[in-house]
Parts: sequence; structure tokens; C-alpha cells
Amino acid sequence: MPGFRVFRTSSFRLALMYATLTGISFLVLLAVVFLSTTRFMRHQIDDTVANEIEEIFANSPNCGLDAVRPAVDALTKHPSGFLYLLQDSGGVLRAGNLPPLNSKEGVREWPAASARSHSAFSAIRGRGIAIDGGYLFVGWSTHQLLEMEEMIIGSFAWGLAASIALALVGGLIMGGRLMQRIETISNTSRSIIGEGLRQRLPVTQVGDELDHLTGSINAMLDRIEELMTDLRQVTTDIAHDLRTPLTRLRQRLELATRPDAAIGSLRATLDSAVTEVDTILSIFTALLRIAQIEGRTRRAGFQVVGLSDLLSTTAELYGSMADDNGQTLLEAIEPSLMVNGERELLMQLFANLIENALRHSPRGATVRVNASRFENRVRVSIVDNGLGIPQDERCKVLQRFYRLEASRTTVGNGLGLSLANAIAVLHDTTLELSDAEPGLCVSVSLEASQ
Repeated sequence: MPGFRVFRTSSFRLALMYATLTGISFLVLLAVVFLSTTRFMRHQIDDTVANEIEEIFANSPNCGLDAVRPAVDALTKHPSGFLYLLQDSGGVLRAGNLPPLNSKEGVREWPAASARSHSAFSAIRGRGIAIDGGYLFVGWSTHQLLEMEEMIIGSFAWGLAASIALALVGGLIMGGRLMQRIETISNTSRSIIGEGLRQRLPVTQVGDELDHLTGSINAMLDRIEELMTDLRQVTTDIAHDLRTPLTRLRQRLELATRPDAAIGSLRATLDSAVTEVDTILSIFTALLRIAQIEGRTRRAGFQVVGLSDLLSTTAELYGSMADDNGQTLLEAIEPSLMVNGERELLMQLFANLIENALRHSPRGATVRVNASRFENRVRVSIVDNGLGIPQDERCKVLQRFYRLEASRTTVGNGLGLSLANAIAVLHDTTLELSDAEPGLCVSVSLEASQ
């Protein structure tokens, strides 16, 4: 039953633990207060009895039995709360209001039942002294002491019961609220499983652990929905972009199978088919590489990379391509720049950016490779003065297979910037596309190595 599930919640068990600790604390405090109070009151009784004994001897000419007897008789006739006993060496009562006792010296205490006829007193505490020819005992009733002990024990018992009850009730209330919120999360989770990823877990804005948990789960659901959307988009894009080369491949192979096909045209058809297959394989290779990079399996190979040398080498490799296109490739790279990453991936990142800038810039354009350090980051920018990218399409060009209308006639498959952005994300950054006025500036900020 849902009601009994409250008793199995963590909040109720925590409240039960606090109730137990509270009970133990009460018992420890009771022991300290009880022992301190009773010890103090007994000490007060002992001092009062000692003063009374001194008063008896002060009113006696000497310490003999006969000398002390008149003083004890006088004090017994005027009730003052004290109890007296004066007996001779044979145990015969000579004065006082207590029955004879064994002649034990020092402080002694016993219940009033032992005092026979003086049962009105709940208990007696006093001091016995041996005197010349007899024994003197002076005592005081400990009735108030016993009342104090009972009051302390009773007060602590009620306090202990109330605190444990409040802790348990609080545990039940918190457990019930926790169960309600967990049930809400469970129902929403089941709805998400059955109806799709668009729903999200409710957040109460209280800021407690469950809100943090639901926030993390919602963020995870957002990421899953984003990945599923990307997957659907990639599937659509693959089907769209591979349809054309596969259709061309089928048509050429169909022509090659005709009975009247000449040997020369058959060889040309097969060469063209191989080219189409290479194009298809390059697309799948790029997709697999992006998936591998996005899986973050390459971070284990990170090390300190000399970025200045890497950028210079990459720019030098594309210098001949710039010359063939009638373009200019310039460098402005600070020396001794060091970053944490994987050298092969970083080289591919900047190779893709430089090649993309050269390929989509007109003849006579200038492409600049800039790199500098700012605080604990290294910023690398690839800037061209070509046609640029409209602002509303700058986010789209980072998607797989997306190509601008002006670029559909150029060689490529729309995966270069996607691969570059995946490498940047692996290095905990992203590509920043901005207007170079004219042209495009693609920047990436990497963490500098100390």
C-alpha cells in the first residue's frame, strides 16, 4: 500500500535516526543534570548537618555523653527539620527522636522505613560521630531531594517522548511529500517513455536535491531529444545526398550491361562508377569520423601540442592550393603557442577551415591565419575577404550535409565544417562564425597549456 511505502523512504529513516539520536542525547543530558543536581543537594545537606553538629558541641561544656545530652534534648523539643539520636555505648537511647542505630561513623543515608516509627520521612541523610561514652547522629530528611529527582526524571521523560513523537511525525510528513514528488516523477517518466521525449519532469523551484536531480534529468532529456533530432536529420540527409550518386551509379552500370555496349565505353563507365563509389565511401568515412569524435573516445590521447608549428605546417601545405586558385594565404601566428589536445585532430580542424576558406573564396581573395594568446586561452582565426555567409545561415552550415545555394556547384559534401565543429567540441570549445566585412571569420578558442 502507498501509505506503508512512507516508512521505507529515506526521509523517514533519516527522521527515525534523528529521533534515536535525540533520545540518546536526552538520556545523556538527563544523567548529567540528575547527577549534578542530586550531588549538589546532598552536599548542601551534609554542610547543614555539619553546622548543626558544631552548634551542639558549642552549647556543651565538653564532648562527653552527659554534657551533650541537654543540648540534644533542647533541640529535639523545638522541631527544626533535623533528626537527632544520642545513645550510649550499649545502644541505649539517651536523647533524640530516632530509634537506636548501629554506631557507624561518617555520612550515612537510608530510607525512612528503616527508621520504624518515623515513617513520615521519605529518607534520612546525616552524619554519625562517636563521643566519649556514646554515639551522636544528626540527620536531615531527603524528601525534597527525592521530589527533585522525580521531577527531573518526569520532565525529561515527557520531553523525550515529545521530541521522538515530533521527529517521527515530521518523518512521516517529509516521507509523504517525498513519495508524492517521486510518484509524480515516475508518472512523468512513464509518459515520456510512452508518448515521446517532449515532456519534462516538473521542477518545484524549491532548490532541493530532487530539483537538482530533475534538472539534470531534464537536461539529459534535452540532449537525447537533440541527438534523436540530429539522427533523424542525418538519416534524411544521407538518403537525400546519396540518392544522386547512387542513381548515377545505377544508370551507368545499367548502360554497361547493355548488349551493344562497346568495350571502350564500358571501361569509361566502370571508371565513372569507381569515382561515384569513392564519393559515397568518403561521405561514410566522414560521418564515421564525426561520430567517433562526438563519442569523446579520443580525449584519452590528449597531450601538449605545439600549436604555432602545427598552424605553420598546415598553412604551408595549402600554400600551393592558394597559388593555383590565384589567392593569397597569409600567416600571423605568435611563436611558442601550446595547447592541450590531439595533434592529428587539431591539424584536421585547421586544415578543414583553411581549405573551406580557399574553396569558397573567389580568385584574388586573401585568407589570413591568425593565432594569439589571451590570458589562459589561445585564439585561432581563419579570415577571408570572400562572399561570407549570411547571419541566419551561420548555425546551419555547422550541420551535416548543409550547403549554401552558392556552394552547391563546388566540390564537397557539406561535412567539412561539421567535422571541424565536432573536433572543436571535443576540445571543449565551438566554432565562432562572424562577419569579416567583407568575408567570413571562423574562430576557435583553445585552452592554453601551462
